[in-house]
Amino acid sequence: MNVLNFIESFFTNSAHWRGYDGIPQRVWEHIQYSAAALSIAAAVGLPIGLVTGHTGRGGNALAFVSAAARALPTFGLLVLMFVWLGLGVLPVMVPLVVLAIPPILITTYEAVRTVDPSPVDAARGMGMSEGKILLQVEVPAALQLILSGLRSAAIQIVSTATIAAYVSLGGVGRYIVDGLYQRNYEKVVGGATLTAVLALLVLVVFWAVGRGAVSPGVRRRRAA
Repeated sequence: MNVLNFIESFFTNSAHWRGYDGIPQRVWEHIQYSAAALSIAAAVGLPIGLVTGHTGRGGNALAFVSAAARALPTFGLLVLMFVWLGLGVLPVMVPLVVLAIPPILITTYEAVRTVDPSPVDAARGMGMSEGKILLQVEVPAALQLILSGLRSAAIQIVSTATIAAYVSLGGVGRYIVDGLYQRNYEKVVGGATLTAVLALLVLVVFWAVGRGAVSPGVRRRRAA
């Protein structure tokens, strides 16, 4: 059987659409892991990136931290957390969050640093506080790039959250791990296909968010 036949067999098998091991349940678990990891990473990376980008201080430190985080092997970190913390969601969250913080952190920092200084200087001349300048001037102008960092992090998380299955959790990675163990390549290909589809859906969601949240003038300026 070729890959297309495996895909067809997997998705047309009614047994894969119901029960605790059904596609809806596994996809929902995968989305939950991914959303939780992205939320934590954004809660850490966005404020630090915004503040350091606004002040212009700490850029070298951010680059060092991001490079160090990217150098950590995700699967190795998962095994370490599993040995240390045991079964549960936390050993999965740690490597996913560590994976997602660098693109959010660096992209947010660079997005704010590259904002046109003219409106920023004008806002200071009008007596606006630094906090208002950041939130009302710099963030709207930098939002498109900030979203690109979040998008990159989200895609990496969705693509890597399959590791949850290695510590007995769910998600679409369950099909890959169980399929390899059972030598059921229909399951393996089905799990890989679901992962790819979820990653593509992330692109669609962020495209829609960007269209709705980013000012048309900012989009045209970035495109130019």
